[in-house]
Amino acid sequence: MKKFLFASATTLAGLSLVSAPALRAQQDITIKDQAEYAAYQSATSQSDPKTKASAEESFLKTYPQTVVKQLVLDNLVDTYWSLQDQDDTLNAANRLLQVDPNNLKATLYSVLIKKGQCAKTSDAQACDDGATLAQKGLTIPKPATTSDADWTKLTHVAYPIFHSAIALDDVVSKKDYKGAQGEYASELKLYSDQESQSTGLNDTLLLAQAFSQPGSSQDLKDAIWFYARVWGFAPPQYKAQIEPKLEYYYKKFHGSLDGLDDIKKQAAANVFPPSGFSITAAKSPAEQIHDLVASTPDLNTLALDDKETILALGSQEDADKLWAVLKDKTTGVPATVIEITANQIKVAVSQDAKASNVADFVVNLKKPLTDAEVAQYPKGFEFKAAPAAELAGTFDSYTKVPATDTTSTSAQIIMRDGEVIPAEKKTTPARKPSPAHHHN
Repeated sequence: MKKFLFASATTLAGLSLVSAPALRAQQDITIKDQAEYAAYQSATSQSDPKTKASAEESFLKTYPQTVVKQLVLDNLVDTYWSLQDQDDTLNAANRLLQVDPNNLKATLYSVLIKKGQCAKTSDAQACDDGATLAQKGLTIPKPATTSDADWTKLTHVAYPIFHSAIALDDVVSKKDYKGAQGEYASELKLYSDQESQSTGLNDTLLLAQAFSQPGSSQDLKDAIWFYARVWGFAPPQYKAQIEPKLEYYYKKFHGSLDGLDDIKKQAAANVFPPSGFSITAAKSPAEQIHDLVASTPDLNTLALDDKETILALGSQEDADKLWAVLKDKTTGVPATVIEITANQIKVAVSQDAKASNVADFVVNLKKPLTDAEVAQYPKGFEFKAAPAAELAGTFDSYTKVPATDTTSTSAQIIMRDGEVIPAEKKTTPARKPSPAHHHN
């Protein structure tokens, strides 16, 4: 599931508030041993963060059972976080949770780090660990030493992040898109309208993607709403990426783009669709396809994903009519690489195929690629039209692929005599020699 990283206004600076309760909780603790007290004072008074972290670690090694262990670990978490040292932050947070299992800050920093690892690597263990900690974080009771006002500030920062981490685990590790929909919605309900337009915008996009994911949990009406919401507040450089998805799903559900501007206006004014929100459903896919085939004089002019849709969802008569035109024709294949070998490239052409990360086109190559060429076009690479790198092939055969719990009905199209056409290299005009200078 692809996501766009907007410049978020997540107020991580506000997390420094979490240290206040710990300080208040331990401010009356007395270190009786003078040498230990001197070592503690020396370690915690260092101004340079790296020096401070090293001194505090040394203090804990020298005095492993110190009465200020929790306070020193709390300081270490803050110090490592300020240094953007994720490994040591996580290590210190784990140690802090061993002595204070209900420490909200240690839980939150751990969730943030695990969530980042999950998003970056899709490692199931990191995703699950982050979600487990987040679930616990949502149940941590307010410490007696923390005021209601402070706790409200802390949880306002932490709880949305916890719901986001659980949702990400649902998507990446569990493929539970229904669960992700609920968690992202719970997150967005915690934001003010202004926060939802900034901090919550990226996860609004992920909520739209969860609703558009093919399978039993797909709800295109809600997907359209949240895509429209994101489109309304996305920075200009992202609108061009979001709009094709919004228009694709709206047209798929409604049959045309008529009425979409009104939904954009509604979504800009509300995070969630109002009660009774509806979009008039289009004709059945087979009926829409028949109209498209009947109204298109030259079926070769159809977009490649439209051709696949006709083969997948059209009546046998319409599919046969199209295939009679396509068979043995050569065409470009703008698509995303799913899998590549020297002799074959599997790609996703349709939005549904890209969302499900499955190949709907299999291109068997005329000439094997070298290892270097295979490395040039890894999974996720986008073949486009010239001057970018192109993929071409000749229509050979196709089969209809039934829907599953996580995929829609589709067609897998096999192409022969495939060819990769490298991107055109920009040529620099030859530099003319400077006129010779003659000296007398």
